[in-house]
Amino acid sequence: MFTQEALDGVISEWLARSDPSPKRIRREWATQGVALLPLGQRFAAVRMPAPIVHAAVQSQDRDRVAVALGESLGGSIIHDRLVTGGMYYALVQGHAALAWAYQSVATCLGYGTYLGVPRIDRQEPPGTYWVVPPRYEGDLCAPRAITALLQDGRTRLARQDEGGCAGVSAITEAPTDVPSAEGTGLS
Repeated sequence: MFTQEALDGVISEWLARSDPSPKRIRREWATQGVALLPLGQRFAAVRMPAPIVHAAVQSQDRDRVAVALGESLGGSIIHDRLVTGGMYYALVQGHAALAWAYQSVATCLGYGTYLGVPRIDRQEPPGTYWVVPPRYEGDLCAPRAITALLQDGRTRLARQDEGGCAGVSAITEAPTDVPSAEGTGLS
């Protein structure tokens, strides 16, 4: 029988092996709490703006958001509050970025991009942390679940905007000019 510590070790090793130098990744986790991992092979990440996610789950409460995302997306999710407006990153299959049809809503980051991935035990602020930590190797979100969540969030934001909430519609699309190193908040 595995202990949680042993399981976390297996998951951490799976994440670290996404980089050609797993030793460097383990060192960054030990010293900084976050390591830059390459995307596109082992996994990719869908960058979801916090306002859309919060509208979809109808809450900004960290615990409620975590439960709702865990139930609706069924995979690993990172939150980075240091990115303007806050971003959630849903981990998906590595090839997903090649066929992602929703770039104007939420960008799927793949080959050529690095994501700041927190150490497995980093599950609360400050800085970049796991909202829904991986439960096992390859614990990834289903793209269809992500698109349903995003559509729901956009619909709710549009309704709020029609009801007179100024400025909400301006945040329904993900930025397109973000540098290639995502979610690098260290504190």
